[in-house]
Amino acid sequence: MALVGEGAFTAYGLRGVPGTDGFWATASAPVAVPDGDGWRTLFLRRGSEASSIDFESWSKPVPLRRWGSTDCWYAEVRMPARLRVTYRFVVDGAPCADPLNPVGAGGERSIAATPDAEAQPHWPDIAPSDVLPLPRTRLRWAGGRPGGRRTVRVHPVGGGGPVVLLLDGDDWLYLHPAASAFESAVAGGDLPPVTLVFLPAKDRVAEFGCRPELWEAVRDDLLPLVAECGVPADPGRLVVAGQSLGGLSALYAALRFPELVSRVACQSASCWWTPGAADLADPLGGPVGGTLAELLRQGPDLSGARIAFDVGEHERRMLPHCALVESLTERAGATVRVTRSPSDHDRAGWRHALLRDVAWALDRPGGRAAD
Repeated sequence: MALVGEGAFTAYGLRGVPGTDGFWATASAPVAVPDGDGWRTLFLRRGSEASSIDFESWSKPVPLRRWGSTDCWYAEVRMPARLRVTYRFVVDGAPCADPLNPVGAGGERSIAATPDAEAQPHWPDIAPSDVLPLPRTRLRWAGGRPGGRRTVRVHPVGGGGPVVLLLDGDDWLYLHPAASAFESAVAGGDLPPVTLVFLPAKDRVAEFGCRPELWEAVRDDLLPLVAECGVPADPGRLVVAGQSLGGLSALYAALRFPELVSRVACQSASCWWTPGAADLADPLGGPVGGTLAELLRQGPDLSGARIAFDVGEHERRMLPHCALVESLTERAGATVRVTRSPSDHDRAGWRHALLRDVAWALDRPGGRAAD
């Protein structure tokens, strides 16, 4: 679509000549307009250097075009229906958030959503300049057999309750305000009181594969530390929440440590995983369902488990792997919930499912799950 003249961006509701002070005084972005069965979304950046948009997983980088010789750079990006995506600008190799977008994820990332993407109640808009508050309780954990000391944060919500172990905990501390979101959900009656335990990863590939060492250390070392830290917590009703490789690890724990892990909320679990697959040129090209499917075919008894699966509907190659594992998990006796979110492989798209599925895994005592 060729754009010329003063009314260049009127289709997006913008006025004025691009690059002028008057234009920038009222400009906002990204802005989406209907385009067939999807959306055409305008991104803007003010500056003198060439730049591109780097999307989290959904698309290859998109270069911005300069408006004449002005300081206005723009890109029109065709997006499918129902999409929420993390992105950042890359200028001279350096990433930065979008200053025109008030919805951020850490200091270098922003979040865009098509108008038809489901709402994410309880998640506050965080500007790139905002510094998220950290839970006051922190534990220095040696990490047990996985190795490496790390700081584990503990945060009681609504007075504390069942432990919710958040794998990749630093992402939920520094990029996405999980503590604030859980506080809002508990206050609104969508979750019962819980105690959040933010577990950071030292080496995701090594720790989150289908191996027992992490879960032996969680059982023998970490949960006793949490029980002794003075924060109200109930490790006996543990929920493990994980995404991607973290989701794989959470499901593995339910299979191999059922006395420890019987409630799981996983988003976009890496069900393609087999030993060494992560190092291949095409990690998802192996056997459907990977190692998890192999373990599930051995006939485990998961009759005491509640396991919620969520996958981004735009993760086309992930869907067959996850669908098989979902089916085999239900066949093994688990109570299973399966949903699809409007995203690709992107933490911004997993946020609503995280709250909803933790509530479901706890069977919603004292609250209701937000659908």
